[in-house]
Amino acid sequence: MDGGAPQYNPRTVEEVFGDYKARRAALIKALTTDVDEFFQQCDPEKENLCLYGHPNEQWEVNLPAEEVPPEIPEPALGINFARDGMQEKDWLALVAVHSDAWLLAVAFYFGARFGFDKVGRKRLFSMINDLPTVYEVMNGKNKAGTSNNHHSTKSKSNSKVQKPSEFQSKYPNEDHTKEEEEGLAEDDHGETLCGACGENYAADADEFWICCDVCEKWFHGNCVKITPARAEHIKQYKCPSCSSNKRSRPS
Repeated sequence: MDGGAPQYNPRTVEEVFGDYKARRAALIKALTTDVDEFFQQCDPEKENLCLYGHPNEQWEVNLPAEEVPPEIPEPALGINFARDGMQEKDWLALVAVHSDAWLLAVAFYFGARFGFDKVGRKRLFSMINDLPTVYEVMNGKNKAGTSNNHHSTKSKSNSKVQKPSEFQSKYPNEDHTKEEEEGLAEDDHGETLCGACGENYAADADEFWICCDVCEKWFHGNCVKITPARAEHIKQYKCPSCSSNKRSRPS
């Protein structure tokens, strides 16, 4: 079910991967930058609801398709019923895991429908596997989280205007040669991923990034709508996900 999104059938490996990336971006948006709106739409009083990611990078909470079998695989059914029955963070994580499973199902549905051979399926999975999952992006359990664990001496005052390449080593006094330290830093910097879109830092070294003072994940300024000038006046920055967790939710 693709709501008002344009219907089309990707037929090549590259087109299916593009479809996967667009749907994935939509789901990441729903579970991070738009998490407040997504939470509100998942009313437990409503019927079985599903979270859809569309090929136009828009997400939608809606009823499932009525026809059986559906045009494409359907997402997890009834995600709204558990919304108030568990901790919000755990609920969102569960939705993210099921969203990842759905994304793979859709991609390989197209692969089967259009007769991808063993080589094509392997190439498609390899392209998909190079991206962090929705769950990893949402929870910071991606390479960006690993990188942040090894670089920490940034102060609260200057973390707002740094870029990931400006991290300082957490272990400056350990017995490493300069070459070893530079090699380690280069590897870690390249692994830093935006907590909103999941894209790699190295994609644009001149791009402005901001670090959340709560979860310590890094974000493109554009993804969270923060400019360098605005960041200078923020005493403690909280990303959209951490800000939403301030609200009290029934356990």
